[in-house]
Amino acid sequence: MNKVDAEQRIAKLRELINDYRYHYHVLDESTMSEAAADSLKHELSRLEEEYPELITPDSPTQRVAGKPLDKFTKVRHEKRMISLADVFSEEEVKDWITRNEKLIPGGHIEEFFTDIKMDGLACSLKYRDGVFVQAVTRGDGLVGEDVTLNVKTIENIPLRISISEENESQLNLGARPAGPSPRAAGATPRLASLRTPSISTETSFPSEVEVRGEIVIFKKDFDRLNEIQRKQGEAEFANPRNLAAGSIRQLDPKVAASRPLKFIAYDLVTPDRPTWHEAYETLRELGFQTSNEDRVFRADEMKELFRYIGELDEYRKGLRFNTDGMVIKINDRAVYDKLGIVGKTPRGAVAYKFPAEESTTVVRDIVISIGRTGAATPVAILDPVQVAGTTVRHASLHNADEIARLDVRIGDTVIIYKAGDIIPQVKEVLLTLRPEGTEAFDYEKALKRQYPELQFERPAGEVVYRVKGESSNLILKRAIEYYASKPALNIEGLGEKNVEALIDAGLIGSIADLYRLKESEVAKLERFGELSARNLVTAIEKARTPALGKFITALGIRHVGAATATSLARRFKSLDRLMEVTEEELMAVDDIGEVVAESIVAWFADEDNAKMLEELREMGVWPQEENTDELPLVGQSYIVTGTLAAMGREEAEDRLRALGATVTSSVTKNTTALIVGEKPGKSKMDKAAKLGTPVMNEAEFLKLVKM
Repeated sequence: MNKVDAEQRIAKLRELINDYRYHYHVLDESTMSEAAADSLKHELSRLEEEYPELITPDSPTQRVAGKPLDKFTKVRHEKRMISLADVFSEEEVKDWITRNEKLIPGGHIEEFFTDIKMDGLACSLKYRDGVFVQAVTRGDGLVGEDVTLNVKTIENIPLRISISEENESQLNLGARPAGPSPRAAGATPRLASLRTPSISTETSFPSEVEVRGEIVIFKKDFDRLNEIQRKQGEAEFANPRNLAAGSIRQLDPKVAASRPLKFIAYDLVTPDRPTWHEAYETLRELGFQTSNEDRVFRADEMKELFRYIGELDEYRKGLRFNTDGMVIKINDRAVYDKLGIVGKTPRGAVAYKFPAEESTTVVRDIVISIGRTGAATPVAILDPVQVAGTTVRHASLHNADEIARLDVRIGDTVIIYKAGDIIPQVKEVLLTLRPEGTEAFDYEKALKRQYPELQFERPAGEVVYRVKGESSNLILKRAIEYYASKPALNIEGLGEKNVEALIDAGLIGSIADLYRLKESEVAKLERFGELSARNLVTAIEKARTPALGKFITALGIRHVGAATATSLARRFKSLDRLMEVTEEELMAVDDIGEVVAESIVAWFADEDNAKMLEELREMGVWPQEENTDELPLVGQSYIVTGTLAAMGREEAEDRLRALGATVTSSVTKNTTALIVGEKPGKSKMDKAAKLGTPVMNEAEFLKLVKM
């Protein structure tokens, strides 16, 4: 086949494969067998391999995962990606409408647009001259991260958007239970007059197009993945949202390519579509998948709107994706934009949250967590139960007064609920199911048992016990110093004095604030200049995707040092998995006993800590998954003693851990070798000689770590 014939054949193959992709991955229809589609893809790959000059960025072959990245590049959004304020009742929606009508000319809103609230990772796609060129996460709303290579592997994302005169594609993501749907029940308003005509090739369309949406994993695909995990004896994934986010945030695109990710579009960033509804119609015409639950309601149809929300709440369990609410927007985008943004949320939209889902479970323990402000917060450890699409193992008990009010005891059966909170709450104790012999929870006794070396006080007029003698400011400084220290993330320039200066100046009030620092703000402080400010911000940016063990260390969990953090990373592989483990699973890890296990569970169950981690995840700060399968020193154990000439002891231990080894502090029969520098510890040398443990000098160590 000559080049001319090959070019024609390639064009036809691409058209046929893209048509198959669209029907299969967007419309959930099959135009041919999977084997036939694979055969066509194979032929296309062979032809492009023979004629590489004919390869284009939008070819189906270009979805394959590329080489792993060293890090993600930061990208500033041209238009801010915002979050929505939550409302929980019809009254709150009406109050929102009233507030907005006071701010617009004429004081009247004509129409409202609604769509289902997706539970995924927000992402922006950019197209140039119709070709997909970049994908950026929401991050902090102003700056996200370039995840193009990972997102490119998602099959339902078109690599080229075409302008055609075809009618919009009718998508149907919802596998609803039998019976009338909200549409059949009359909840859908009259939309015919609002439909936009099909886009023609003569329509003025910008050369650069931005499409925003959520990256999700459908429930059936998530269940199938966990079934595979179970069969392979691996830990199950926590929930679809975390798995989707974690897949996109892997430096190796092969991880994203191996997961059944979907992109559900919800915004077309262009002034050419004057209403939200018209933007959705255009998105569908361009080949994007939407939730297909979008509607338009006139101002006099509020009863219809709330009836629709109520019916959707009934059948949403039958949808293919997880959702916890409905987005309500002012349909006129000009009015929407003029209303502006307050803080991080737009005035022109809210997220109506469905009533909290409830379930019953048994309280197995009550642990107390010391948060970053020194507050002692009680948390109930529960038998695992499904609530709002996630497995719940903890529930916040807030404070001693709340425990007394509920009279919750270890062994009680309780009703728990989740209503937009990261950590679920205890609603009620089912007293008729209380076992005999239970005792009221003694808060002060529990504090003494769990933290025997600390003293606590309850300031007058407050409901919270706090660590005595330490202010929240001092605790914050220590937490950030440790987060940046050498055993943790080793962020150069964040020593004690600089941390103190940043906090005292009000530039940081949390760990997450580190990643919001601007060079111009830091440079104004007495201890900094332009160069040192730039170096600090650069060093912090390098700590966005640290090794898992380092990140666990940095969190400052009580009783968890570098060695324990490494063991946790090796055993549980990801932070999402570690966040879900039980005390029993933790105690199965070497050198972790009841006290350490209880401390780890309590830390992740603390509401402040959970919110901090969620904030870091949204900003693109998340540790890499641990992969020790091919590391050369897995299963080996070393001890470093004495002074090394080439590096400090901490760096030497880090190099060993990076190669898969375990580093301990005492010689045992399981120690692979004792690494000896100048002036080694006599007790370690004697113990090694007694047990016959091999001794390795510095030159042998450097050869081991290939320096």
